[in-house]
Amino acid sequence: MEFDFVIVGAGSAGCVLANRLSADPKVSVALIEAGGRDASPWIHVPVGYFKTIKDPALNWMYRTEADKGLNGRSLNWPRGKTLGGSSSINGLLYVRGQPQDYDRWRQMGNLGWGWDDLLPLFKRSEAWEGAADPVRGAQGELSVSRSRQSWQVVDAWVEAAKAAGFAFNPDYNGKSQEGVGYFQLTARNGLRCSSAKAFLKPARSRPNLTVFTEMQVDRIELADRRAVAVRGRRLGTPLRIAARSEIILSAGAIGSPQILMLSGIGEPDHLSEHGISLKHQLPGVGQNLQDHLQARPVYRCAAPTINTRTRGLFNQARIGLEYMLKRSGPLTLAASLGTGFLKTRPDLETPDIQFHIQPFSANNPTTDTDDFDAFTASVLQLRPESTGEIRLRSASIEDHPLIHPNYLATPLDQQTIVEGIRMARRICRHAPVADLITEEHAPGKAIPDEDFEGLLNWARDTATTIYHPTGTCKMGSDPMAVVDERLRVRGIGGLRVADASIMPVIVSGNTNAPAIMIGEKASDMIREDMRA
Repeated sequence: MEFDFVIVGAGSAGCVLANRLSADPKVSVALIEAGGRDASPWIHVPVGYFKTIKDPALNWMYRTEADKGLNGRSLNWPRGKTLGGSSSINGLLYVRGQPQDYDRWRQMGNLGWGWDDLLPLFKRSEAWEGAADPVRGAQGELSVSRSRQSWQVVDAWVEAAKAAGFAFNPDYNGKSQEGVGYFQLTARNGLRCSSAKAFLKPARSRPNLTVFTEMQVDRIELADRRAVAVRGRRLGTPLRIAARSEIILSAGAIGSPQILMLSGIGEPDHLSEHGISLKHQLPGVGQNLQDHLQARPVYRCAAPTINTRTRGLFNQARIGLEYMLKRSGPLTLAASLGTGFLKTRPDLETPDIQFHIQPFSANNPTTDTDDFDAFTASVLQLRPESTGEIRLRSASIEDHPLIHPNYLATPLDQQTIVEGIRMARRICRHAPVADLITEEHAPGKAIPDEDFEGLLNWARDTATTIYHPTGTCKMGSDPMAVVDERLRVRGIGGLRVADASIMPVIVSGNTNAPAIMIGEKASDMIREDMRA
């Protein structure tokens, strides 16, 4: 079986690549996905992420190793295992990042990756339902909308942040990210708009696009330092799919480095530990892992929240009926409603923390909500210095790799997370949200603002991922770079990586929108090279 292009991974970037490359009827494209079809109703109902985040049929269910920065705790790291990848199970939040993020990539030597280069790609994919704006796209496939939900406590938090001196920003994806406001969602008419729905579904009927679901690729076959085929198993049967032109690895920040290492591309000593024959030395494979870590202050409140409104058969029936009749109500809830991109220090050029204001609370994002009314003022550091790594557990694709995030490993990261917690408290001391708060449930009054070590230790004990792994096949020209500025694996012909793993440094915000942009950028470069 042979195609011009073979794409491994039908996630945020992979679905874009499948659409753009198959738009040329003279080109044959294979898209390979380890998971199944995106048929589960919980994928399409926005609040379904509460279910999919725990569903092994749709989720790789990764787990980190014990992390020193979290006092030895291990975290669940869900990643999508279905058409659409993590865009089918995420919290629907659409954030481009800061223009300065991408200008920094360009300044690191990655020509063509500055903000001016990438803005047209964000606009191309986007169907923004808000007001017309020269920096927003309206004709793309990916629906981006404002929430259909409004909660008193979230509105009160936004007003309190304004009272605390922070400016309201109606569009953090516009000319400036800084300020407080409301999240934008990848949703259309009360339904999730995943990368599969936006980009793959319109292309599925093309005769030159073949989609293989339930096929797990375990290695890339190389010949004379060129990628020529992928090998794996589909429904238990070995399968080889050859590429006449290129193989594009879009398996994500965990899957892409794992497949490269299993193919003999990586750090020699590590591969030797697992009996893998070295095909090409690239020590950066699996290194430079970055993620956003969220601390989750929780406030009990005298206002209705998801915690109590969704309890009981009567409430659940009413919510279901509201959704069926109007496509509105709690079932349209994204992972967060309110947000803020703020600075912990006035000398900073751009915001360094982000808030996710949620009208619910839970011990952690994968457990049931609390049985009392409360909201969460989640806060994260946008640009952590700490980096971790992905390493092989064994030479089998069946064994999840070792994930070492290495959170809170630098003084700056520790200082920033504590300042974020203090800022959450500062905002919550202002009306009108202060008038609704009955108690700070966590961290609690036993840890005052001036107790730096106490707040840091609380973060180490309770903070969790916000599901943004990046950087493990980083782009660049330094010795630890895995791909060049055209996303070609260094030293190997016919092989690119196109997903969040290529980020040289993590972006200042949620990572789904940038991953889709990376798919657009890769598509453009591949088509340019075809014409050359």
